[in-house]
Amino acid sequence: MNELQLTVAKAYPKDAGRGMARLDPYILQALQLSPGDIIEITGRKSTGAKVWRADRQDWGQETIRIDSYVRQNAGAGIGEPVKIKPANVKEAERVVFAPPQGSEIQFGPDAEVIVKHQMFKRPILLGDTMPILTTPSPFGGQTIPLIVTETVPAGMVLVDKRTEVILLEKPVIGFDSAKGTGITYEDIGGLHGEVERVREMIELPMKHPEVFQTLGVEPPKGILMHGPPGTGKTLIAKAVANESGAHFLYIAGPEIMGKYYGESEQRLRDIFEEAEEKSPSIIFIDEIDSIAPKREDVYGEVERRVVAQLLSLMDGLEERGQVVVIAATNRVNAIDPALRRPGRFDREVEIGVPDLDDRIEILQIHVRGMPLDDVERVFTWDMVPGSDSERLLRYLRINHDIGWAESAEIRKSEDGRTIHVFKGENSLEIAIEEGEEKVTLRMGDDRTRDLKVKEEGDDLNLYDTDMLLRAIAEGTYGFVGADLSALTREAAMKALRRYLPKINLNEEIPAELLDEMIVLRADFEEAMREIEPSAMREVIVEIPHVTWDDVGGLDAVRQELKEVIEWPLKNPQKFERMGITPPRGILLYGPPGTGKTLLAKAAANESNANFISVSGPQLLSKWLGDSEKAIRETFKKAKQVAPAIIFFDELDAIAPYRGTDSSRVTDRVLNQLLTEMDGLQTLRDVIVVAATNRPDIVDPALIRSGRFDRLVYAGVTTKLGREEILRIHTRKMPLSGVNLSELAEMTEGYVGSDLEALCRESAMLAMREGIEYVELRHFEEAIQKIRPTVSPDLTDHYQRVQEKFKGGSPAKKESSSYIGYR
Repeated sequence: MNELQLTVAKAYPKDAGRGMARLDPYILQALQLSPGDIIEITGRKSTGAKVWRADRQDWGQETIRIDSYVRQNAGAGIGEPVKIKPANVKEAERVVFAPPQGSEIQFGPDAEVIVKHQMFKRPILLGDTMPILTTPSPFGGQTIPLIVTETVPAGMVLVDKRTEVILLEKPVIGFDSAKGTGITYEDIGGLHGEVERVREMIELPMKHPEVFQTLGVEPPKGILMHGPPGTGKTLIAKAVANESGAHFLYIAGPEIMGKYYGESEQRLRDIFEEAEEKSPSIIFIDEIDSIAPKREDVYGEVERRVVAQLLSLMDGLEERGQVVVIAATNRVNAIDPALRRPGRFDREVEIGVPDLDDRIEILQIHVRGMPLDDVERVFTWDMVPGSDSERLLRYLRINHDIGWAESAEIRKSEDGRTIHVFKGENSLEIAIEEGEEKVTLRMGDDRTRDLKVKEEGDDLNLYDTDMLLRAIAEGTYGFVGADLSALTREAAMKALRRYLPKINLNEEIPAELLDEMIVLRADFEEAMREIEPSAMREVIVEIPHVTWDDVGGLDAVRQELKEVIEWPLKNPQKFERMGITPPRGILLYGPPGTGKTLLAKAAANESNANFISVSGPQLLSKWLGDSEKAIRETFKKAKQVAPAIIFFDELDAIAPYRGTDSSRVTDRVLNQLLTEMDGLQTLRDVIVVAATNRPDIVDPALIRSGRFDRLVYAGVTTKLGREEILRIHTRKMPLSGVNLSELAEMTEGYVGSDLEALCRESAMLAMREGIEYVELRHFEEAIQKIRPTVSPDLTDHYQRVQEKFKGGSPAKKESSSYIGYR
């Protein structure tokens, strides 16, 4: 079998611009190809690419993953068939490049060297558009397209050391113009299902309108994309327009409005007329809620007329031809309902917050040209063949769980630049070529890894740069694409500041210094402390810096919190295996000052979840419906940035027994809270934690399974717990002659806040005397001033409440049994 027909799919984000084609191992075997070999890809045109192994999820799909440049060179789009076969490649004597028509580029003195370095061992055909990355920098560099205008000899060639590279500054005429400068599908990280849904609604009617004529139906007219800001709605629209070759018309919602009568409607008509003249066209309306709000909610006549004009244009008597309208908004419920029906916006697509794998893809896109730190050396071996083969094989099997048999064979090419490990389907081929900085290695999880190759002495070492991106993605819950873009930019700025002392702003930066620049893990960690998720900026949110080391005593409470908060977020598969759903919420109750809020913060920090703190009284508003809306918005934001913890402090303020409030405000707030916690829509990766020191007046409907599943008493700690709390609060305090164990004996009945106040007061007494150390007498004097918060009567009250809660909710309301804590 010398030729196969496959379906085109988009490239992995990390492969963009590298001229690679991903094939599954069965196709490689059928065509007798090895990773690194060259194939010819034929659609409406022909081009070449290097083959490499696809990830396991693509095996058996009969697809070929290629980027936008290879697709353009082959004359094929995503979802279209191409034919592939092993290529007949010659070494190039001369290759001439020129800018595409309509662009002007001035090349620097080392431009030929840069182009030759990036095109080294890349297959090239006359008319191909090749991406050239300008000088890499911490900000990633810029990609410019160049067109191949001549090759000697003719046919498919490879650039090698002897090849002469010539760059023409005059734009080329007579070749297809390069679309490589536009947004492509490889610029979209994650959102695979969403992009596919948008594509099928747009590309199919434009490329094959006869399908709809045969079926006797009209093609879709509009798509409404909605979701939080920064998730990629505009990016998807631009990519679809660029890849489909459609004329793209952009409307920024507010800009369409005019001050003269009828001006706004005329602008809309002009845009739709231009779209019809230059069809196939895509009209993209950004922030459509600003020009098409609900007509019953607006007072101005202009907005009503604009909505009516938009309705008539989208659903008028005249046929629109090959014109599709895409709209984007983050307030989908604010749009006039007349637009949200079939025939106008036929399909609504939610563009949500990316998950972990999507965030890794987005980061791979934003760091394409960024010189990253070598995070972890994956493996190393001596470059001397022979007995070292067994050592390398054993190392890979033990450390990376690849599990090859002992009979596997390790061979080197004659030039020492290629190493092959052969064992059937699990063979590993590592091609290391001059001019290539990266190779791909299959690891034990059947995914490909982007590795950096470095010769260090006699060793050839490979570093896994993807591990850095995974670590960043795991620490950026709730971040959307725009946030991750800002994060990489901020990390680059942090790296740049390290090199500023070496840079003279009035002179050109030396090439040696540019080559030396690198972005470290520490730069990303510092940037992560400054960049917060955009979806969370309008709510009270923080990633607490409190750890379990800052919490003294209360070991049983800590364990309960770990089970409810950390286990579901870190090991959800264990709950699936047991066939149960994780607990929804946990209610911490106990005397004031026992550390309920501190415990919730520590649990949020240890689980890497976003922490939304809501103070009960702050939710209450004098305006009808505002309090319930605040509850809805809090849960909505938590779902967007999940995994998240919502912490309600002073729960008794918003959820007392129903019927006790004459204004009925708290009744409505409580009903909204009950609906959000256990309504028709399930909470995923959102855990509700609440704290109160009046559990006896909290409505029983909240204290049942499915809402607050766990009721945890955070009471007065033991002597050992008090000693631990004292040690935490005095770890930075200069002590002299203080026995913390004895001090813990003297503070019976003190809770965490009392002990913190005791340590502070003791230090103040020492400062008043002007001495450098805090002595035991200072603590003894402070004890006389600071009395314990919890009295014996209050302890008895909480013990009675605890007995009632052991059976679920309290048997009856006993608000009169509460005793003050002084």
